[in-house]
Amino acid sequence: MAIASPSAPSFSASFCRTRTETPSTFTRIPSIFTHRAKPRPLTRRLALSARFNKSTSSDAGGSVSPDNGEPENGEPDDSELQYELFHGLSPQRCRKGSPVFVTLPLDTVGPLGLLRRPRAMVQSLKALAAAGVEGPMLYNWEGYLEIVALARRCGLKVRAVLAFHQCGTGPEDPHWIPLPLWVLDEIDKDPDLAYSDRFGRRNMEYVSLGCDMLPVLLGRSPLQAYADFMRNFRDTFRPFLGVVITRIQVGMGPAGELRYPSCPTQKLTWAWRSRELGEFQCYDKYMLASLNACARAIGMPEWGNGGPIGAGNLMQNLEQTDFFRSHHGSWTTPYGNFFLEWYSGMLLLHGERICREAETIFRGTEASTSVKVAGIHWHYRTQSHPSEITAGYYNTRLRDGYLPIARMLSKYGFTLCCSCFELQDLEEQRMNPVGSPEGLLRQLLSAARVCDIPLEGETSTTSLDHQSFQQVVRMSKFYSYGLEKPSFSFNFVRMDKKMFEYHNWIRFNRFVRQMSDANAFRAKLEVDAMPDTRRSPTSISDVAKFGMGSTYC
Repeated sequence: MAIASPSAPSFSASFCRTRTETPSTFTRIPSIFTHRAKPRPLTRRLALSARFNKSTSSDAGGSVSPDNGEPENGEPDDSELQYELFHGLSPQRCRKGSPVFVTLPLDTVGPLGLLRRPRAMVQSLKALAAAGVEGPMLYNWEGYLEIVALARRCGLKVRAVLAFHQCGTGPEDPHWIPLPLWVLDEIDKDPDLAYSDRFGRRNMEYVSLGCDMLPVLLGRSPLQAYADFMRNFRDTFRPFLGVVITRIQVGMGPAGELRYPSCPTQKLTWAWRSRELGEFQCYDKYMLASLNACARAIGMPEWGNGGPIGAGNLMQNLEQTDFFRSHHGSWTTPYGNFFLEWYSGMLLLHGERICREAETIFRGTEASTSVKVAGIHWHYRTQSHPSEITAGYYNTRLRDGYLPIARMLSKYGFTLCCSCFELQDLEEQRMNPVGSPEGLLRQLLSAARVCDIPLEGETSTTSLDHQSFQQVVRMSKFYSYGLEKPSFSFNFVRMDKKMFEYHNWIRFNRFVRQMSDANAFRAKLEVDAMPDTRRSPTSISDVAKFGMGSTYC
């Protein structure tokens, strides 16, 4: 369901090649977000980490060539598509190894919802299939239907990502896709529909979860809008669900992740370098009303007037703040615990509401569902983990903030998706000594193991070097070690021209084979690699948005 009134849905898809002779890989398509505007001409726009436009023909075929482009002038196109490789999805190999996905380039589907460079796409998909990749993902009903049909024709499987968030950083961004215009119109009328920090700065990436259940979108609640979108997707793609479309990732917040926009999405790729603390997003009137009600319910009305005082600014040293500092920081006080329990609890409730709707809508379709959690690791070695806390993860040295999320996903039968698989502490800590992507990932993997839920891994960046691939293999083993039937798949973000360069392509093929090798995958780990589970969790104008692989714009 989309945030738009009767409008087209947005989703991302992955393709999985099902062959018996050799491992196949899974290519994933971007998620599409369509919204419906007030009486305006029907215009549909697709946006995704990799963009795909679908055609209406169910037999349409096409793929992207290894040079990742077939521009009008015949010259290579520098734009990127996200490809997702899924290795090992055929029935004969479904219990062996781990599938690998590749994110497609962002312009796979054009602004008009049409598949671009179909002949080049065909060649690229064939190359991926030969490497053991299984297929691409796309959105926008027409373009996406065409891609799903193409995936079926090529023997691939598709994974879709339903996106309810803004894509890109602004109008100058070639991949810019804002929230539906009709939603933005409502935000213009009531700015509190957008998140706000203590300085009154509004974040337009996602509708505030404080109004999840309120009829603020032309008589519908945001939750109803999301559900309507999901139903439309289900009804449109019903013949493919469970057959071609095997998994649906449901958007939960900025960049499709279950979190608050404590740090603008466009800054997350380098925020670890500046060690940004993030800002609490609890100052719109709907969030404040909830906070005030909770404070009054426990007889402490003075606690309900806003977020913590003394939380510092975005780039301040946490030890110089009253709230986050390690010794006697107010995050350890009764007030700090009250606020953080409420703040993280609101996020968890938001996730549960959408999971409940999605579970009901997709029940019986044989397509699995997943939710993505952000990999915010740049304060992981500190006591208070400020950047995680402001994002909504009440995870500190004294509390596991990810286990409650894993339990919620287990309750509704969802898969956990997380990134950072290629990142290494040794490299990251040269720039930021208090960060630990490996520590964060181990905690997430441990939570998934404890709650017995499937895992979907992703890369944070496009890394084609040997060390990054081996790190992915190591962290994958960390999750699967000792499990009777580990359920793990991997999304490689993203496919570009460099991927098909000779040496990179050789390394990538070797990596896919490693991931698909059940014996190697389950190799015994060193004792010190084992997880510590006790560490101290109806108008018809619409815009389509795509989200591919681990990159959701």
